[in-house]
Amino acid sequence: MEELLLTLARGLVEEPAAVSVTVDEPNEEGIVLYHLHVGADDMGRVIGKQGRIAKAIRTIMRSAAIRSHQKISVEIDE
Repeated sequence: MEELLLTLARGLVEEPAAVSVTVDEPNEEGIVLYHLHVGADDMGRVIGKQGRIAKAIRTIMRSAAIRSHQKISVEIDE
């Protein structure tokens, strides 16, 4: 799952080396939180107009998680 998120984000940004992901342990509801870190200049590229790209990233990640019987959430951090 982490590799999928990295691949999606690196394809969108101008500085792929600055992209990283940290993963939290599952919370009491069993949801794993993924933190996507990008450079300050690339934040707009990852979020998109009105958050459309961010929403698409979250949808793709949730769909992939369902196939592996997981629950996940994605947060985009600077």
